[in-house]
Amino acid sequence: MFGSTVLEVAVGLTFCYATVALIVSTVQEALASALKLRARGLLEGIKSMLNDPNFNALARTLYAHALVNPHSNPALPEQEHIGTKPSYIKPEHFAIALIDAIQSIPGNYDQLGRDIDALTDPQIKRALQGIYQRAEGDMARFQASVEGWFDTAMERVSGLYKRRSMMVSVLLSLLLAALFNIDSIHLFRTLWAHPSLAAQLGAAPATMNPQALQMLWTLPIGWEQFPPALNREFALSVAGWALTASTALFGAPFWFDLMKRTVQVRGTGPKP
Repeated sequence: MFGSTVLEVAVGLTFCYATVALIVSTVQEALASALKLRARGLLEGIKSMLNDPNFNALARTLYAHALVNPHSNPALPEQEHIGTKPSYIKPEHFAIALIDAIQSIPGNYDQLGRDIDALTDPQIKRALQGIYQRAEGDMARFQASVEGWFDTAMERVSGLYKRRSMMVSVLLSLLLAALFNIDSIHLFRTLWAHPSLAAQLGAAPATMNPQALQMLWTLPIGWEQFPPALNREFALSVAGWALTASTALFGAPFWFDLMKRTVQVRGTGPKP
């Protein structure tokens, strides 16, 4: 009996957290797409990398290159022809576009060195001069080094984007928990007293659909009285919301995997 109760509570909690994580990730992905957050983060990273905060020098020239931004239209005025900014740039495309933006004579490695020396930005000039000297006259090696430089810079951009995404996930989870009163403490207490509430739950949904939401509402969540009284129980609910929101830090894949394992354990039943 005790083991059965523990399993049902585990199934109920993991199903709830997996579904909440799926809702949050769906909303977050929609927001990122609507607000073009990836494209903006990439642009900010390249502006920082090329020391062009005003986007009026080397970074802008690079974004006008067809390999980097196929939506650009050089026939339009300079302030308009960039068009839709990309969300992803291949390292080799970045390297080719940067070389094309710098060199005045395509394919001339010696002239490329002189063009680098003529750059006005001292920080970018020193970085490219070092890459140029280490390439020792090999254009392919120079291009590969620029690709490596880009990859390193994008790792920092990716890390910053992930940290921001994690904070957004927690905030969205907290908002969702407060709106629908998904209180982990109350959920645990109720499932422990009535484990049969989780008996009908199966595996966590792979996609957001009405069936998943219907199964979620079979759990003891939601408001019985609104607005709630500001007392000790409300303070405990706030702590439960915070606990629910903190589960977003693990991400939806973690809860899907845990839910799958928990349901499998429950499905085996007692040994004969």
